[in-house]
Amino acid sequence: MDRLDNTIRPYAWGSPTAIPHLLGVEPTGEPQAEMWMGAHPGAPSRTGRGTLVEVIEAAPERELGEKAVAKFGPRLPFLLKLLAAGAPLSLQVHPDLTQAKEGYADEERRGIPIDAPHRNYKDANHKPELICALTEFDGLCGFRDPARAADLLDALGVDSLKPYVDLLHAQPEEAALREVLTAILTADPDEMARTVAATTAACDRLGGDHAPYAVLAHHYPGDPGVIAAMLLNHVRLQPGEALFLGAGIPHAYLSGLGVEIMANSDNVLRCGLTPKHVDVPELLRIVRFESGDPGVLRPEAAPDGEEVYETPIDEFRLSRHVLPEGAPAHDLTLTTPQILLCTAGTVRAGEHTLTPGRSVFVPAGEKAEVSGTGTVFRATVIA
Repeated sequence: MDRLDNTIRPYAWGSPTAIPHLLGVEPTGEPQAEMWMGAHPGAPSRTGRGTLVEVIEAAPERELGEKAVAKFGPRLPFLLKLLAAGAPLSLQVHPDLTQAKEGYADEERRGIPIDAPHRNYKDANHKPELICALTEFDGLCGFRDPARAADLLDALGVDSLKPYVDLLHAQPEEAALREVLTAILTADPDEMARTVAATTAACDRLGGDHAPYAVLAHHYPGDPGVIAAMLLNHVRLQPGEALFLGAGIPHAYLSGLGVEIMANSDNVLRCGLTPKHVDVPELLRIVRFESGDPGVLRPEAAPDGEEVYETPIDEFRLSRHVLPEGAPAHDLTLTTPQILLCTAGTVRAGEHTLTPGRSVFVPAGEKAEVSGTGTVFRATVIA
């Protein structure tokens, strides 16, 4: 197995302290948002044999296993991350696989440069994702029941929100959510800025259920995403709890440290809380306008002490092993590729000693035995 040297991405919303604290190093004072573990070409992990991209390209079946290559092609189909949100991320959705293929092909036909700021589809893949909290973790996930969203907006006492309240009460669920989100994102910018300012003052005054949206408003003054966010469920995860975010589900991470895993894609359509491009017609084509419980996941016990976060996705499978003091070694050998990440304690993985934030890549079929006292997350695929 290969010890991984991973890149930390300094996005502006990142916490300056959470990842350094986990790694046991001094903060630099700069935001440290995400640590990437995998073979994404934008920031591949480095090994003693070259980057993980180079290692896999040199011998895909040896590194990934025959079944994984047959199912997903000669590439690692997932990206594992440590994610540390010190400020809210953009409100966003991801396409399903068919939508991604169609959108990518369309933008290729139209000759839109891959790095153009108005480009939506960077690749032809979908981007389902799972976030597992290491600390208390706040986020927004999926639409509220329209009546509950109407009550939240109505309680603000802001006159310019009244048409949205009326629509949410008058229309069937899908039509109500679609019409209100469309109206918010296409409103006159000056009028929306005034509405957001009045909403901010009301959220500050009321607190309680409105408090998370006051935080958003102070980070993104005048942004229509502040109002759009109030249509969504607010979720607070405790350590060990997780959220699965499938195609078309609007969401945003607000604060906290977690382990995130996703299909290896960059496809994001933004709804707000961002200075970046918002393609309203394409966004409305992708969003699933249905309300529901966000569905907090807790790990399910499997043999040998493994705790699995079950999702309907084959490109990734995330689980963890909590190793108590004095426990016997665990054999984690699989016929699929793995990344093992330590998040607590000190764990021995093969010949490598892992402390929090350290990780290894295990080629398919290679002996993978872990021992020690701590917590190890395992990322692999279902093939």
